Amino acid sequence: MKTKILNSFLLFIPYIIFSQTTFKGMIMDKNNPKDNLGVEGVSVHWLNTNVGTTTNEKGWFTIPYKEEYKKLVVSYIGYKTDTLTITNLKPIHHFLTLESELDEITIESKRNAVQKNSFATANIFTVNSEELLKAACCNLAESFETNPSIDVSFSDALTGTRQIQMLGLKSPYILITQENVPSIRGASQAYGLTFTPGTWVESIQISKGAGTVVNGYESISGQINTELVKPFSDNTLFVNGYANRNGRLELNTHFNQKISEKWSTGLYLHGNYRGEKFDNNGDNFLDMPLANQINIMNRWQYTDAEKGWVSFINFRYLSDDKQTGEIDFNPESDKGTTNAWGSEIDTKRFDFTAKVGYVFPELPFQSFGFQFAYSNHQQESYFGLRNYNISHESIYSNLLFNSIIGDTRNKFKTGISFTHDGYNEDVFTNTYNRVENSVGAFFEYAFDNLNNFSYTAGLRVDHHNLLGTFITPRLHFRYVPWEKATLRASVGRGIRSANIFAENQQLFASSRQLNIENANGNIYGLDPEIAWNYGFSYLQKFNLFGQKADITLDYYVTDFENQIVVDWENPQEINFYNLEGRSIANSFQVEVNYNLAEGLDLRTAYKYFDVITDYKSGRLQKPLQPRNRFFANLSYETNNDNFNQWRFDVTFNAVGAQRLPNTSANPAQYQLPASVNGFELLNSQITKVFSKKFEVYVGAENLTNTRQQNPVLGSDNPFGSNFDTTIVYAPIFGRMIYTGFRFKIN
Repeated sequence: MKTKILNSFLLFIPYIIFSQTTFKGMIMDKNNPKDNLGVEGVSVHWLNTNVGTTTNEKGWFTIPYKEEYKKLVVSYIGYKTDTLTITNLKPIHHFLTLESELDEITIESKRNAVQKNSFATANIFTVNSEELLKAACCNLAESFETNPSIDVSFSDALTGTRQIQMLGLKSPYILITQENVPSIRGASQAYGLTFTPGTWVESIQISKGAGTVVNGYESISGQINTELVKPFSDNTLFVNGYANRNGRLELNTHFNQKISEKWSTGLYLHGNYRGEKFDNNGDNFLDMPLANQINIMNRWQYTDAEKGWVSFINFRYLSDDKQTGEIDFNPESDKGTTNAWGSEIDTKRFDFTAKVGYVFPELPFQSFGFQFAYSNHQQESYFGLRNYNISHESIYSNLLFNSIIGDTRNKFKTGISFTHDGYNEDVFTNTYNRVENSVGAFFEYAFDNLNNFSYTAGLRVDHHNLLGTFITPRLHFRYVPWEKATLRASVGRGIRSANIFAENQQLFASSRQLNIENANGNIYGLDPEIAWNYGFSYLQKFNLFGQKADITLDYYVTDFENQIVVDWENPQEINFYNLEGRSIANSFQVEVNYNLAEGLDLRTAYKYFDVITDYKSGRLQKPLQPRNRFFANLSYETNNDNFNQWRFDVTFNAVGAQRLPNTSANPAQYQLPASVNGFELLNSQITKVFSKKFEVYVGAENLTNTRQQNPVLGSDNPFGSNFDTTIVYAPIFGRMIYTGFRFKIN
């Protein structure tokens, strides 16, 4: 019923009748390289009258009209004054012309580290590079420590891999893209967030709830898009060195070169190494894996602003090796034996992406783009006596066209896409091979009345060789009920094929038996995952004691029509089966941001999650998912006196009680309580900027030294029936101190 109602609405595009007593138009700057070319604050008046107005934030104006008004005067400081002849009421689009004789004036202002856009229809906010510098941020997985909308935790007791959650759901339900090209999916779900170095990231856009149909059908709980640094604007040379107490050493270097007026290229090198063994809790297992990663990217950028062309081409190679297990494990002598328990995870990956965009010079609201991506992912791994190898070859292409209907209040995007995924998996003694091909078409319409209301309605139709033909509707509303307030609502459907082994690799590091309840589906015998996400968000900006502040209330629900239930309530088994009953995730968040004083900012948030699933044993709360979380971040920076500056940052997290998977069937010494109490975490960093070229930083994670006792269940007999490394609810390593430097030449 939901589908029919929403599809009927999406197919109904309203015909809007505008008042004939006013005249509308948009004033633009042709030299502005951004997509939104509107100029705010332009004066517009009828010649020889006192009837006038100014343009709004998007460059639009509305002015009273009479038949005798024929000449419209447009003026703006630094630009020529134009007088336009108006012969009808059709909205105009006019470009300003620079005054050539004026001296250049540069005005600089500081951006907010986290930017919330009151004018976007979807619930999107941007995290820029300044926010990422508040923490060590060695890779994308560690880029969310100071962001309350993303929850970060460790997936197991061995690999040190961090997993993220949004709206109470794990990362496979989040569409993760790199410059709007799907990137972390399939074979890379478990470790892919660690494959993007933090220094490569220019900004991150986080979208809660149903995403856009332009990027595909897989988004369920939201989207995270990463923008990489651009060769044209990045530093000519950048060097970042990093070291921490758990033995990790890291070096990042960027080399950028302008080849010509239109071509620029960059070579980005990343390496990290951990060769020291730590066992702080005395369980004879490594607290953090031995690791070695080499990551190389060559990036090309072509820009021809005059003709409207822009393109990016990326070549990338990754080699990532991890070793974990018992302290005395030696792969050369112990692999495949019961001498000592150990694990190695070796990944080789190659990526190629190309993006081409064209903006019509005389029609800046009209453009087309083409995206193409190829990746080859090879992972060879074993966990004790269990082997897991996966090969994943992926192709993605997307052709899209943007334009308007009548005027820029009515915009649309349309296009076609194609994806190919070839999987070859060796799981213990079984082999699973499959090929997924899909082709789809989409149309997205956006209306904005330029004042207080906008909405975006999207629909895509895809044909998938294993999932069949299906429709994906998405709908977003935005309304401004009063000054500085923004109310948003969204609803949408997502569908995905679950890669049950690649997404749950941490479960291999146990003695549990793996069972799949075959339902005659096309993927591991299982059906696709289908869910509806709907919710609302309210943003209110205000001034408090003369300083800027804002409060945001979010409530979202993810309701599954079908989900692949990962059932580990029996400590001897892991069962995968189609949902029979209800699975729903309720998420509520209230966030307050306040500029306490110049340079001093406070961000706080409270989150509540109610995530329930019908298991074979009954309806249960999701294990290892705290219902309550509290977050606070306090940052201060001194005045930038000729690039001589101090920055201070402190982040506090209070994590509530968590339910643990049922272990009552184990012998008494291997049983865990039904739930565990909450705990607190404290992170801090201090940065000293010595000059425009050089800065150093020192910081600490988990200053409270919070640690989970005995994270490896059955560590005394790792080849026994009660061995389990997957029940991790708190940090393992304890307090971790780090330091580093950044050097750059513009």
